[in-house]
Amino acid sequence: MPDKADHGLTVVQGQGMTRIRMGCEHQQGLVYVIPAAKSWVCSSELLPGHAISGFLGELVSKKNKEVEQLMESWGIYFRKIPLEGEPEGD
Repeated sequence: MPDKADHGLTVVQGQGMTRIRMGCEHQQGLVYVIPAAKSWVCSSELLPGHAISGFLGELVSKKNKEVEQLMESWGIYFRKIPLEGEPEGD
């Protein structure tokens, strides 16, 4: 596992895919991000941020109590940030 300076996250951009390695000495995982139907609008360099932000935005918009409880138990919260020129939401 990489040192603590990376905050437990390492982003590795490859040919047609980005891998995000995450973890610590207690757990580790790997997220793969590839081009998909909803990510065509972004460059390959920005695709991971676009895809993960979009996924989490849609996930929390489902208002699924089980997902909300799971995210809360891990201390993970997500809030969409308005794009430049968009009005602030709730």
